[in-house]
Amino acid sequence: QVQLVESGGGLVQTGGSLRLSCAPSGRTASDLSMGWFRQAPGKEREFVTSITRNFGLTRYADSVKGRFTISRDNAKNTVYLQMNSLKPEDTAVYYCAATLKFGNLRLADYDYWGQGTQVTVSS
Repeated sequence: QVQLVESGGGLVQTGGSLRLSCAPSGRTASDLSMGWFRQAPGKEREFVTSITRNFGLTRYADSVKGRFTISRDNAKNTVYLQMNSLKPEDTAVYYCAATLKFGNLRLADYDYWGQGTQVTVSS
C-alpha cells in the first residue's frame, strides 16, 4: 500500500510562485509513475502534469506548459510541482497521484491519491 503525503499549498497573488511536495510512503518514488491533478469548485478533476517511473519522462497540460515544472528528488523520495506565474484560474485543490503503471496514463490509471492541498491565487 502506498500513502502520499502532500504539502506546500497556500494563498499567493497573481504572478507568484508555489512549490508543492508529494512524498510516497511504502514505495520508492522512482518506482512510481506520479502525477498532479487539480479540481476547482464545480469542475471535474483534471490532469496537470506527470512523471513516469524509472525514466522520468514528463508531460504537461497545455494550460500549464512553460509555467509549471514537475521533478523528482530520489534522495528525498519526493516529487515536486513548481508553479510559477500563477493565475487566478490555477486556483484549485491539487492532488498528487501515483501508480506502478507506465505509459500515457489517464486519471483512472492512478491507484493511489493524496489528500489534496488547496492552492488559491488572488487577482
